[in-house]
Amino acid sequence: MPQLAAPKKPSPYRFLREFIQNPFVIGAVAPSSERLAHKMVEGIDLSNAKAVCEFGPGTGAFTGAILKRLPPGCKYFAIELNPTMARIWRERYPGRRLYRRNVKAVAKLCAREGITHLDAIFSGLPWASFPDELQTQTLDAMTQVLRPGGRFVTFGYRVGTILPKGRRFYRRLPQYFSHVERSSYVWRNLPPAFVVRCTR
Repeated sequence: MPQLAAPKKPSPYRFLREFIQNPFVIGAVAPSSERLAHKMVEGIDLSNAKAVCEFGPGTGAFTGAILKRLPPGCKYFAIELNPTMARIWRERYPGRRLYRRNVKAVAKLCAREGITHLDAIFSGLPWASFPDELQTQTLDAMTQVLRPGGRFVTFGYRVGTILPKGRRFYRRLPQYFSHVERSSYVWRNLPPAFVVRCTR
């Protein structure tokens, strides 16, 4: 499937408005930067990937960087619950598949796509805003479809490592993954962020 060379970037004011209306769903005041998008895919080998999913892509800040790494024939789909973000994403990436569902339905969506397992999951979800039960339910759903050796990549902000929910999320990761590593900060992002790379 052909890729868009330069999808139109959404207005940051649109993003800010969504954050004000849904702070616990959006989780950020501005779209993620290109530097953070590069850091998200850095060191993740997708050359032999057959199926990849993106959780909470928002307006598609990471999507372009992910799509550029996918080999021919690799299946890709995204899951985004926010209707405004989903509409903007579809405008930027026409022809790509996005489901407006909760990511806990990922196993059903994989079955619909004819996918038995995922090689990688990239997440833009605001984990530090999720209550404990939702964190656990989402991680359980994700590890049902992520193959052994598969990669899970997400990001966070420094404030998320201070908040109780954020601390509990990062402490949970070793229960689900054999290897967890955290990158250095991407300072040219609002706010500064880091990437977490996990191996199933």
